[in-house]
Amino acid sequence: MSLNRRKFLGAGAVAAGAGLTLGASGIAAASEKTFNWKMTNAYAPGSPFYVQGPGSPTDFCKRVEAMSNGRLKIQHFAAGELIPALEGFDAVSSGMVEMNAANAFFWAGKIPAAQFFTAVPFGMNTQGMNAWLYNGGALQLWEELYEPHGLVPMPMGNTGTQMTGWFRQPLENVDSLKGLKMRVPGLAGKVYSELGVAVRLLPGGEIFPALERGVIDAAEFVGPYQDRRMGLHKAAKNYYTTGWHEPTNVTELIINKKAWDSLPADLQAIVRICAQACNAESLAWSDAVNADALEDLVTNEGVIAKPLPTDIITRLREVTNDTLAGMAAADPATRKVHDHFMAFRKKYSTWSATGEKGFMDLGV
Repeated sequence: MSLNRRKFLGAGAVAAGAGLTLGASGIAAASEKTFNWKMTNAYAPGSPFYVQGPGSPTDFCKRVEAMSNGRLKIQHFAAGELIPALEGFDAVSSGMVEMNAANAFFWAGKIPAAQFFTAVPFGMNTQGMNAWLYNGGALQLWEELYEPHGLVPMPMGNTGTQMTGWFRQPLENVDSLKGLKMRVPGLAGKVYSELGVAVRLLPGGEIFPALERGVIDAAEFVGPYQDRRMGLHKAAKNYYTTGWHEPTNVTELIINKKAWDSLPADLQAIVRICAQACNAESLAWSDAVNADALEDLVTNEGVIAKPLPTDIITRLREVTNDTLAGMAAADPATRKVHDHFMAFRKKYSTWSATGEKGFMDLGV
């Protein structure tokens, strides 16, 4: 080999080595970059599940920081601490903050189809909803729906099946609903409206004073543990079951798309994994605490817990079907989500009737 050739190869090796070193340094620098984000919330400070506790948004923030070794830190603000309760959608879309925790049905006025990603009356339970979201193609539909607003959505929690709610006076039949003023969000509000209910959309922190003062006659929130903590049993004693309106209830995490795209792939993966973990743990926590709370409400607080009268349920189901069909007919985006949901529900119902319902029918 000539001297010149040896010099050329030697110089190339040095350059290649320098390139590898620089490349490694660049990768290391990218992996060491830190991000400091803000998350707002639709719920009041101190709220179990919705703000703090197992599987809550603050739990999510702690998990992300721990798993990322401090590379992604998220400062959490409950409702009113940085912005009003129901302004998170716009705050994240505009880039004012990077994240918000709430429920998708709060944005029904902006995106009617968003309601399907929280709860659908007479829809699927939490197992079915998770199957639809994670393995049925719904998450991709959700992302497509929010993309024009510069948002990335994902599930981050679930309360499971909720209670119908609290009523100051007992319900005898469908006519008992006419003229009632009731706090109820989402698709259920549309259904109640068709039956003569004056629907009110109130943040969680405003429900008790409104019910206590008679500003509203009825209210639904979550379930025994959460409702007892808010003192709703002190304002009304008739507590109805079935959960027809929210057989599941998904906590939504939305992320500003530009902020999301700025994260390296490993941090994006950490965010998704932590959201999935909180989705599972929040449901487990809810199921663990609701049984004791319901027993306490009935035994010690004089609460009357019972199912809705059958004729009310029958009429609610009829109106629900008409309401959902009308929404689908009025908006192409809603029709796309509606049809996708209903097709998956049909498939899931066949299996759940064989598996889960078959087991529950044993009386376990």
